[in-house]
Amino acid sequence: MTQTRRWYFVNRPKHQIEPDTLELRTETLPELAEGELLLRTLYLSLDATLRLWLSEWDLYIDPVKLGDPMKGFVVAEVVQSRNPAFPVGSLAAGLGLWSEYIVTDGSGYSPMPRLPGLPIGDAFGTLAIAGPTAYVGLHEIGRIKPGDTVLVTAAAGAVGVITGQLAKIHDCRVIGVAGGADKCRWLKEEVGYDEVIDYKRGNLVEQIQAVAPDGIDVLFENVGGEILDAGLTCMKNFGTVVICGLISSYNDGAERTPGPYMFRNVIMRRLRIEGFVILDYVDRYPEYQQKLAGWMLEGKLKSRLHIVDGLENAQEALKLLYTSGNTGKLMVRVGSEH
Repeated sequence: MTQTRRWYFVNRPKHQIEPDTLELRTETLPELAEGELLLRTLYLSLDATLRLWLSEWDLYIDPVKLGDPMKGFVVAEVVQSRNPAFPVGSLAAGLGLWSEYIVTDGSGYSPMPRLPGLPIGDAFGTLAIAGPTAYVGLHEIGRIKPGDTVLVTAAAGAVGVITGQLAKIHDCRVIGVAGGADKCRWLKEEVGYDEVIDYKRGNLVEQIQAVAPDGIDVLFENVGGEILDAGLTCMKNFGTVVICGLISSYNDGAERTPGPYMFRNVIMRRLRIEGFVILDYVDRYPEYQQKLAGWMLEGKLKSRLHIVDGLENAQEALKLLYTSGNTGKLMVRVGSEH
């Protein structure tokens, strides 16, 4: 019998995630039935949307129910298997549980290859969620073309870092919005953004107009609220607004964040606005991951991981996403890669 520690959702948060929102329990897992496998979790991906899964919003998937195990995207090693699709020693990635060990029939998981020269954490951090999200947002939704001016909000977050680099790979001019001088400097000097705006330093509309006087072709929106309003204000005629995330509103209680106030520019600028959820594109993951892995191996696509050690720290680490406390892709290291 295998014992595991596992987080459960026990109290619905009103605003921020609170110390008693989740509860860490120890339990014994059942023996494998035919077709099942036992996974040892290596990394847990912390993504902004997880806060919504703890809410009563009308979502794109069923939220986590009170009393159920907390779920999230994981990469794990197969340690026992009665499923030929997942041999012992192989890697599996998918929507799993916040747990050291998981028994599953493989539903929701896909085999993840070990890429020579890339640590598992780096590969998972880019290829699981952030990379495909950036790629779909730019190409399938944003339909970028060489020469476009692309504005990316939350540019120092996991998706924003990849989005900026992919846009540069495809010969766009890329402007980022982030908070704090250190993040802005890193995005420009290390990631390769053409311009980076610190939203904490004065009027955001004026800052955008100063570096993009002709306007924005594609807005890749991750924040919402006042930052989305600023982007809408600065769009070109017939521009595209890609709604990837609205993290500024995810901790709203009963009083929801109003806006956007500049919605009239959808008419005035004849804009196309489209939201998306990366889970709708899972069947095309191999295509996206092959391209992303190629750019990573060529050194054209850098990742920056913010790793918190220990499953016991997962609840506290998740809060970093909503306070701008993370730099790059936020993950919890649950087990050793070796």
